[in-house]
Amino acid sequence: MTVRRRMSGKRWQHERRAGPPQACRAVSGRDSREGSRPLGGQRGHEVPSVGVGMSLAQILLEAFRSLAANRLRTGLTMLGIIIGIASVVLMLSVGDAVRAFINKELAVLGSNQLIVQPGTPTEGGARRRTNESPTLTIEDAVALSGLPSLRGAAPTLQGFFQILYGDDNSNTVVLGVTPDMFVLRNWKVERGVALADSDVRSANRVIVIGSNVAATYYYRRDPIGQTLRVDGRPFTIIGVLAGSGRTLDGTDLGELMVVPITAIPVRMPRPRAVHYINAQAKDEASMKEAERDIAELLRDRHRITGSKLDDFQITNLASIAQTGEAIGAGLSIGLGVVGAISLIVGGIGIMNIMLVSVSERVREIGIRMAIGAKPMHVLVQFLSEAVVMCILGGMIGVALAALGAWGVNSTGKFEMALGASHVLTAVLFSTGVGLFFGFYPARRASRLLPIECLRQD
Repeated sequence: MTVRRRMSGKRWQHERRAGPPQACRAVSGRDSREGSRPLGGQRGHEVPSVGVGMSLAQILLEAFRSLAANRLRTGLTMLGIIIGIASVVLMLSVGDAVRAFINKELAVLGSNQLIVQPGTPTEGGARRRTNESPTLTIEDAVALSGLPSLRGAAPTLQGFFQILYGDDNSNTVVLGVTPDMFVLRNWKVERGVALADSDVRSANRVIVIGSNVAATYYYRRDPIGQTLRVDGRPFTIIGVLAGSGRTLDGTDLGELMVVPITAIPVRMPRPRAVHYINAQAKDEASMKEAERDIAELLRDRHRITGSKLDDFQITNLASIAQTGEAIGAGLSIGLGVVGAISLIVGGIGIMNIMLVSVSERVREIGIRMAIGAKPMHVLVQFLSEAVVMCILGGMIGVALAALGAWGVNSTGKFEMALGASHVLTAVLFSTGVGLFFGFYPARRASRLLPIECLRQD
């Protein structure tokens, strides 16, 4: 308030003129004539809804400037958000990758697969009987093929042999199968032809090899029609299998070598005995029924009665897939817990730092409100700083997750990918954390009294 005196006749008269608060004049850098003008620019402008004379872009720019003023503190505060978001994104990626891996392996292996092996069931990882001879035969597989709950069954013999490719040689596993195995296991032939029934009946010395074998030993040459030796016996290559990679039953499709079951040079203790039988149920719903039918048929054929132990084992490959999914789900939950804890810790850190920031900027808050800012404008300003901090931490977390996924993919054993849904989830999570933990400090700042703020040094 300014007091001026003037002479009126013989008496001094006082005039009082109102002016802006001394504190506001000192800070604004304007004289009293400009102090009453709205900050928005020209005289008569209304205050924008997001802040006094500030657009949303200016509020965000101000938030970046405030955070940049204390880079070290901001970086340490964001650390919990970074770890949390990276864990959440990796959790989603691991879950998707495990499901994709299992679906891929089941596509190669074939759906609804059952493996019947000779020998009694196990207890605690040890067989109940030792020195058991193979009890499954080709005739057992033929009988199983007639069950109404099965789509088919195929017997298999296998042996470890020395393979000669001209001047090169290696030792590998060779499978003796029937043509039904190609259908049940979903094996595709990319070049040449598959085994035929006539090859089995005539014990023809023909062989179908995997794509890796063809690429290694017949580089830039057509392997079809070439001859290789299995245990010293010549076999003619008639086909190359498509695909590669190890399946759930341990078979490496790219290294596979398949011959007619009647031509494989394996000596078995019983005539027409086989190492295992591959069976396929008609659909997923009939898996349990198929297991019961197989057990009843084989017990009848092997004359197993009463409480006698079975001389065979049935393995459901779907259960292996379910175990893999359970492992993937457990890993995802573990990463999710780590991510949740990191987000909570990071959110609490952001709340503490914002409270400190409010305490340090009390005078600034008072000046803003003294020149026309409303409590909502102050709340939006401080809340934007918390959200910007969390979104920046979320982006860095996504980058770290992408780097981790690249590191996993570089091993070649597992494939992970970050989808748009993962990035969107990270942005939503980080924004939610900023809003939740930044609201209390922002609300506290908005409820401060201007006169009290201006009194503080």
